[in-house]
Amino acid sequence: MALCREPETRWAWVEVDRGALRKNVRAFRRLLRGRERLCCVVKADAYGHGAAECCQVMAQAGADMFAVATVLEGIKLREAGITQPILVLAEPPIEAIPALLSHAIMPTVYTVEFALAYGECAVQAGTVGRYHLAIETGMNRIGVPCTEAVEFRRSIDFHRGLACDGVFTHFATADDPDGWDYQLQRKRFDEAVGALKDAGLACGTVHCDNTPATIFDPASHYDMVRVGIGLYGLAPCESARGRIELAPVMSVRARVTRTTHPAMGEGVGYGFTYRVPRTTVQICTLPIGYADGLARTLSNRMEVLYRGRRQRQVGNICMDQCMVAIQQNPAHPQPEAEHGDLMTIIGRDGDAEITMDEMAALRGTINYEVACGFGMRLEKVYV
Repeated sequence: MALCREPETRWAWVEVDRGALRKNVRAFRRLLRGRERLCCVVKADAYGHGAAECCQVMAQAGADMFAVATVLEGIKLREAGITQPILVLAEPPIEAIPALLSHAIMPTVYTVEFALAYGECAVQAGTVGRYHLAIETGMNRIGVPCTEAVEFRRSIDFHRGLACDGVFTHFATADDPDGWDYQLQRKRFDEAVGALKDAGLACGTVHCDNTPATIFDPASHYDMVRVGIGLYGLAPCESARGRIELAPVMSVRARVTRTTHPAMGEGVGYGFTYRVPRTTVQICTLPIGYADGLARTLSNRMEVLYRGRRQRQVGNICMDQCMVAIQQNPAHPQPEAEHGDLMTIIGRDGDAEITMDEMAALRGTINYEVACGFGMRLEKVYV
């Protein structure tokens, strides 16, 4: 277990492994050929890992561009000293245009109203507004319909304040690259890009691959790939495991703030959903709860690691705290915990490990959501 400088104000934190992050970025770079570029997706504070710090590591490891979800996320990166191109993966409100221009952040564009307002503001600022055109190919989320891409570009390209820096789409089923839906989206995108080029319209950087498509379909790398969840050592889907060697970047740890030995039959936590059985049980309190990303639905269903062994979480998980039971088994005696002892919620302890995927399965969700949740309030420590 890596040593780190722990937070001084709370005994619960997210641990981010810079070395693992660097290794993952380089692993994806090795999938690229020739002049293909790597766009690292760092939205949602780098999926809970801390965008400013992660971008520094990613830039050193070979990131060419960064992608975020909101204008504010992009501004925070500029304020942290990030100089690489930054793309907002959605069209923001018109009111955000001055902030985009003043911080050199590129928006995604797919409405004429926004595009022309962006161009006008750019001219007034004495610059050119660079943007990426989103093309809708089947996910039905954002973008100009693929059959209308040429018409859309012709309706805005007269404006001297605009310059198309890139054209992209997003796959809904990239985990199934041989499937009809994925192949149809690729075909639609190829046809739209071809039509734009045939019409003499510049496309800039052409990109469509998310993490699974980057792994499964080298033919669709085009000019650039957009890698997200894989950078953080998490598989985007079950079929991606083993296709690329990745190292988990995030661990979640906490120290015991209280220990007690309630009498048999005593309840633990709100609603007494757990009661102490006949056997000797030590109840340990950890200062981490559902406001920190430890979902309440995990109550009485999850485990943590203590001294390399799994221990059961008991009672309803509270907003800021949860309880763990160390139950003695005569066949396998184990030491009880003391105030200040370390427990691992996500990560490795000795030969034992609890993964983000294990917790996601218990919650009936995906590892993306679990990672983002832990990153919202817990302080981050970089090792």
